Amino acid sequence: MKIITIVGARPQFIKAAPVSRALRQQHHEILVHTGQHYDALMSDIFFDELEIPHPDYNLAVGSASHGAQTGAMLARLEELFLSEQPDIVLVYGDTNSTLAGALAAAKLNLPVAHVEAGLRSFNRRMPEEINRLLTDHVAQWLFCPTQTAMSNLRAEGITKGISLVGDVMVDALKYNLQLAQRHSTILQQLGLVMDNYYLATIHRPVNTDEPTRLAILLNTLGKLDAPVILPIHPRTAQAIETAHLSMTNSLRLIPPVGYLDMLTLEANACRILTDSGGVQKEAYLFGVPCITLREETEWVETVNNGWNQLVGADPTALQEAVHQPRPVGTPPIIFGDGTASQQIVNILRDG
Repeated sequence: MKIITIVGARPQFIKAAPVSRALRQQHHEILVHTGQHYDALMSDIFFDELEIPHPDYNLAVGSASHGAQTGAMLARLEELFLSEQPDIVLVYGDTNSTLAGALAAAKLNLPVAHVEAGLRSFNRRMPEEINRLLTDHVAQWLFCPTQTAMSNLRAEGITKGISLVGDVMVDALKYNLQLAQRHSTILQQLGLVMDNYYLATIHRPVNTDEPTRLAILLNTLGKLDAPVILPIHPRTAQAIETAHLSMTNSLRLIPPVGYLDMLTLEANACRILTDSGGVQKEAYLFGVPCITLREETEWVETVNNGWNQLVGADPTALQEAVHQPRPVGTPPIIFGDGTASQQIVNILRDG
């Protein structure tokens, strides 16, 4: 089979890596990078580190408003699909690249496979939530990471083509953790002591597009009792510059880091504070308590199991969460056994 895989943002590069390795043992995969993340530290380094072949096509869409960006992707993907005539279009997650790939394929009656289907925040103000909903409702194959995701789809009347395969992030983490342990020197570079620093990430529009909210978060992080490492997303950097916000005390902004360095930072932090869905999940897999800088999460299992707390931008709630006792034991296994990629390939092969 000829399968076109659509990626555009760093979480998708991570998810696509193990699936691509499995796909290419049996099928012809064409990798298309929309260019949604175009910064070298947000894009190129991931293809090198994760041992993914560099894209066959780079649409170089770049940054724009949601409508303009998605529209540009749609036009270019439609032309590409007409030229390549794939058997399946494979999309990941919930970005504008996901939606554009799914819609362009559906308009041409090409089958769509969605990895990480069924996630819901139930907050339709989030662009990602709209992308998830629309993609799931045009997909023929819906690969769910958790039982909760399966239940969400059934509640929306989607019962055909859904499969519980586990999370491909588990596959990626298993494959790459040993590489990180061998090659990453980020702790030494930053002068960090294991279990004696916080790791933070901020990139969601709900936090970056409201200067007052962003200022509250940065000010609160800067008052914590250990160094706070914040790899800075380009959107966040622009928001900080535009609002003329200053950094205080414990907060250390660093450039975006590669996946291996990020794994090392996550695995050795005493707490992780984030608005990223993927980072919440990786914190859970590492057994590092997570504090989510949003009012809701797609990964409700991590909250229900006590390893994740939702604090939004409330300074008091954030401070209290930081000092909560660490959960006892290790997190229950809820994201699969690390065989999701092979299961996905088998299901696509069998039709």
